Amino acid sequence: MKGQRSIDKITAIIFIALLLQVSAMAQKGPAWLKKAVFYQIYPSSYMDSDGNGIGDLPGITSKLDYIKSVGFNAIWLNPVFVSGWYDGGYDVIDFYKVDLRFGTNTDLVTLVNEAHKRDIRICLDLVAGHTSDKCRWFKESSQVDANLRYSDYYIWTNKITEKDKEDIELRKKETNTLYGARGRYVEANAPRAKYYEKNFFECQPALNYGFAHPDPNRPWEQRPDAPGPQAVRRELRNIMAFWLDKGIDGFRVDMASSLVKNDSDGTETKKLWKEMGEWKDKYYPEAVFISEWSDPLKAIPAGFNIDFMIHFGIKAYIPMFFAKGTPWGSWDDHRCCYFDRSGKGSIKVFIDNFSKAYNGTKSEGYIALPSANHDFQRPNIGTRNTPDQLKVVMTFFLTMPGVPFIYYGDEIGMKYQMNLPSKEGSNERAGTRTPMQWTAGSTAGFSTCLPERLYLPVDTENGTLTVEAQEKDSLSLLNFVRQLIALRQSSEALGNTGGWELVSDVNKPYPMIYKRVKGSDVYFVALNPGKKKVEATIGPLSNKYTSVIQVGKTDWIMRKGKQCIAMGGYQCCRLQGNGRELRPHTN
Repeated sequence: MKGQRSIDKITAIIFIALLLQVSAMAQKGPAWLKKAVFYQIYPSSYMDSDGNGIGDLPGITSKLDYIKSVGFNAIWLNPVFVSGWYDGGYDVIDFYKVDLRFGTNTDLVTLVNEAHKRDIRICLDLVAGHTSDKCRWFKESSQVDANLRYSDYYIWTNKITEKDKEDIELRKKETNTLYGARGRYVEANAPRAKYYEKNFFECQPALNYGFAHPDPNRPWEQRPDAPGPQAVRRELRNIMAFWLDKGIDGFRVDMASSLVKNDSDGTETKKLWKEMGEWKDKYYPEAVFISEWSDPLKAIPAGFNIDFMIHFGIKAYIPMFFAKGTPWGSWDDHRCCYFDRSGKGSIKVFIDNFSKAYNGTKSEGYIALPSANHDFQRPNIGTRNTPDQLKVVMTFFLTMPGVPFIYYGDEIGMKYQMNLPSKEGSNERAGTRTPMQWTAGSTAGFSTCLPERLYLPVDTENGTLTVEAQEKDSLSLLNFVRQLIALRQSSEALGNTGGWELVSDVNKPYPMIYKRVKGSDVYFVALNPGKKKVEATIGPLSNKYTSVIQVGKTDWIMRKGKQCIAMGGYQCCRLQGNGRELRPHTN
């Protein structure tokens, strides 16, 4: 990896101008979100405390000091509830009980309490749209008696269309279980009825929140205000209250837009979440709602404090990060993603859609652009694999407005591992769910078990992609992330609530330069993820500015009275100074 430093030319720089500006509008939601920097943890893969090869809650608790040291002050945990483990914990059997693989409810409370001692918030993953088919609610609902407590928690029918039947048959032929999500109904032949509606996989029957436009010829399509759908809403509030009363700080809601059926414009689903948000704000005002909706203009007005902008929904994320030749590269027809060394990508689609979403929601909530998550690739994938490339990517994630979400292991540049065997319904997602790499060795310090018992294999790059190695290296990605988070937390302009504006030419994407502003502070962030030297005009600037962080070699040039930046090189340095002519130097 170090040998590539003389070949590639990838740069990023952050600099501050001391200019008087109008303050950005205040954000709604709990005050702690203004400074929140989230760390997403896939519990099965973070730290194994009992040597069985699977991560657990006591393991996470043992690493809270490390999490705090990086600068993270909030954690999102993927599902920890009792599960059938067909879909990585998203097929929930019991929403009120921690799965034994992770520990007990007491272990979760201990984690919350220990995290709070360190000023770290804990949010759970809430699977609101479905359960496992092994859930007792579903088993009771499947019985002939339609008057039992859980009878109308699900959607049952004896009649489906020919297209629905065709989807069932096609699904039987699929070899990749991810494609098992095809279609709407599952053939169950239960005492209650022949078919039930699913939410994703066959084993995930949809909870019945009603139909926005019920067909009078389909009596099983109930209105959202019918007794069954209302009972499901009460259950959802009960689940949230149960965990909030134990100290949980909020929820990331899985597939948040999927609840009410036949709701093409999301009207009824938005009403539902508005109701939930009002309930939450009344009884738990410090708790947060985070949505997997990927449409902030719908999700945030509906009551969510944060919405992810990710690989589905609004087209923005994919052309920035998903490269051809990788498992997600075929999701779009873009020629090359922006964060690639070839320097042939575009930012126009991202800028157009992000700007619209940001400007439409900045007074109400936050957008989240995650470094990765359990469902798609890490930044370290394919040819995007050198330390400085990853520093440029992380500069973007940690200097954009909204709430940052860094996926575990991305702070040390863990690789997306290609061609791993599917684990618990992961398929190609397995490559992004591998154990956290703490130290060198066959199990990377994740577990004391034999390597063959690991949840998934590790890849430490001969020990370099580990916390242990990077703690010792002042120029490591880990220490760079620490530096970025500390800088972000030191200034409201560069933080979650600071304003944002693209100042470079959207049609000339390399470098991309944007301005962050709050009050009297103004930061400019310039990014060149390509290997070629590039140049852009950024002036005029004030007479006083300071360069605070740089990756790579940057030249400052005056052209016709305007400040220009020429970006290239492949070096790591930190710059500080004042004046119109800033002379870079390396640490």
